Amino acid sequence: MSERVSAAYEAATMHYVQGETMETIARRLNVSRSTVSRLIKVAREEGLVQITLHAPQETSSKNATWISQHYGVRTHVVPIPFQANEARRLTAVAQMTGVLISNLMEPHTVIGVAWGNTVSAIADHLVPRPAHGSVVVQLNGAANPSTTGIPYAGAIMEAFGRAHGSMVQHFSVPAFFDYAATKEALWRERSIESVRKLQASADIAVFGVGSMTGRNVSLVYSGGYLSSDDLASIKDDGVVGDVCTVLMRADGSWKDLAINKRASGPTPDELKKIKRRLCVVSGVDKVVAARAALHAGVVTDLIIDEDAAARLRDLG
Repeated sequence: MSERVSAAYEAATMHYVQGETMETIARRLNVSRSTVSRLIKVAREEGLVQITLHAPQETSSKNATWISQHYGVRTHVVPIPFQANEARRLTAVAQMTGVLISNLMEPHTVIGVAWGNTVSAIADHLVPRPAHGSVVVQLNGAANPSTTGIPYAGAIMEAFGRAHGSMVQHFSVPAFFDYAATKEALWRERSIESVRKLQASADIAVFGVGSMTGRNVSLVYSGGYLSSDDLASIKDDGVVGDVCTVLMRADGSWKDLAINKRASGPTPDELKKIKRRLCVVSGVDKVVAARAALHAGVVTDLIIDEDAAARLRDLG
């Protein structure tokens, strides 16, 4: 064992087993606090630390129980510190999701990942767990009229690949095509067809929900992916958000929305063929869109912060 890995193991033991603080560990090892933080990160990356959550037989969260029973999903409600800002809220939700994903990753697992701000945060908090022969596949395109989308979506996919030693398959197409006919033609290309077959074979899907309402409008609606005419049209159509760039109304309906013929992501019908589908929600602004996703039946596992869970229950 290298000296650095040995030091990482010692620091991790003090932190996770003995419950010592970063400051105490730094004094004992005669290093800085930032060095301790890096050593603990090395311990996680080297697989010296594996975090597992065991849900109680009977959850104490009434909101989690209500959501699970009402929508037929596994529900993980994430506690949030009092008066936490949106960044801290997202970090807490992302950390919980990172642990859940690690617990699901097995050899030869195919995991489909949809880009977005929430999934980007998850990528920063994945818990390393080698999964031999596993594959990460991008579920929806990321290009828009001003960018290829590769640096943003590519960084998310690569982070998932590093965490689990997975092969990474990108999906280099627009988030929304200008013309439905162009999408139909491209979908017949063998190179694109092979990626879509891999998407369809996924064992796990990970996605957030995009919201076009509230204070924090999602990137799909604010990042130049849709024209002003498109935005006006979908507002008139009653769209409240999307999953994997497929737009939905509040009741979960999506099939008759013309813009979905131009969307690059899997439809709810296609998504529902994947066994485990983790929908990750941070913030009350996302609740209406999350409710639409639940009505559409695309969720098997909901990871949601406690304030958003309370709001979801209030909506009924």
